[in-house]
Amino acid sequence: MVRLNKHNRAQYENHIIEVLKQGDKDAFRESFLELHPTDQADIFVKLEGKMRKRVYEYVTPEEFAEVFQGLEVEEQKQTVQEADKKYLYEVFNNMYADDVADFLGEVQENKALEILTSMDQEEADDVKELLSYEDETAGAIMTKEFISIASMDRASDVIQRLRQEGPDAETVYYLYVADERNKLVGVVSLRDLIVADPGEIVENIMSTRVVSVTANTDQEEVAKLIRKYDFLAAPVVTNDGVLVGIVTVDDVMDVLEDEATEDIGEITAAKGATDVNISSFTAAKRRSPWIILLMFFGMITAGVIGQFEETLESIVLLAAFIPLIMDSAGNTGTQSLAVMVRSLATGSFEKKGLAHTIKREFGTGLMLGLICAAVLMVIVPIIYPGQLMLGFIVAVSIFLTLSIATIIGAVVPVAINKLKLDPAIASGPFITTVNDILGLLIYFSIATALLQYL
Repeated sequence: MVRLNKHNRAQYENHIIEVLKQGDKDAFRESFLELHPTDQADIFVKLEGKMRKRVYEYVTPEEFAEVFQGLEVEEQKQTVQEADKKYLYEVFNNMYADDVADFLGEVQENKALEILTSMDQEEADDVKELLSYEDETAGAIMTKEFISIASMDRASDVIQRLRQEGPDAETVYYLYVADERNKLVGVVSLRDLIVADPGEIVENIMSTRVVSVTANTDQEEVAKLIRKYDFLAAPVVTNDGVLVGIVTVDDVMDVLEDEATEDIGEITAAKGATDVNISSFTAAKRRSPWIILLMFFGMITAGVIGQFEETLESIVLLAAFIPLIMDSAGNTGTQSLAVMVRSLATGSFEKKGLAHTIKREFGTGLMLGLICAAVLMVIVPIIYPGQLMLGFIVAVSIFLTLSIATIIGAVVPVAINKLKLDPAIASGPFITTVNDILGLLIYFSIATALLQYL
């Protein structure tokens, strides 16, 4: 198998496209099928309609199944529109059930039903089972293409079975042992199986300490478990312990990417609008609720400034530092928010606890506040000669604001997490606006109290 790199990619791609244009089927198959499926998919998406249809003629449905699995959803939908239906249904029959389920979850119900009806019964049943589980659970992302063995099987018999069934399984590095009721009782690694005596029975080489997940376990929890134990796969069981599938590490990587994208969307108040493929109208529709809500919070900020109108009228120069106070408070709070959301996602928060985290963030806020206050005490009197008291007010306000902002940025996502909600919904703009309001209250309260000295 050839794997393209940046040095030979363009040259090799041009060669493949050229032989495809010439209609040289044998040369195309020889070059194209040597590539890794990911590189095959990369080349396929660059082809125009006529050339893509020629690929369907030259590549068998079984071979194209791996290419199809590597395409983005929109490319998959385009392929479904242009490929021959009989060819396409064979492609689905040769795909892993979880990949078919992922695609069918993105198309209209009538189209999904049409595809399922056309597939082989056994393959379709596996896909239907996966579609029956709730989204973002272990059941929804697991694969049905795995090999289970019995405890009384001999090592040599299992290896012989692997030679026959291994090519159709998604992974063979772990073999799961099930009893006569198909309940999970153990696991054997491929390495242990190979080094064992050929006549040894599985019961004597398997491990009974199996880490598994139930079908309704949240996909993020499954990802954390696989990452924690460095698994290549994790077995999925029912509440009664019946083995129903496995979640592989490649599926977990997709989950982690999806969860990270979702968190970014939450933190930036752009949930559902981070995909660059959606239209401007759709992006605006998904972003607008937060923007409108934050606009009303902005009116509260304006109201706070209005409450201290007399103070501003007395010392107009105070207005020059409003952006400084607001920006510093918002930025510091957002930093703490990001730290907390990340620690909750990785599980490090549970190890350290709330008290330790708040103590650390508060200490960070104090030190940031002291540094910024010291800088302002020096700079403000230089920029505005004779305004030593103004420098003091701004410095003290920054010190208190940053100290409190870090606490808010740390506590709010924890509180939301306790309510069983995604802590990332304590978005950056939300935390920024709250800290803006508190920062202005602190600033103007101190300025009003010391107004006679200005």
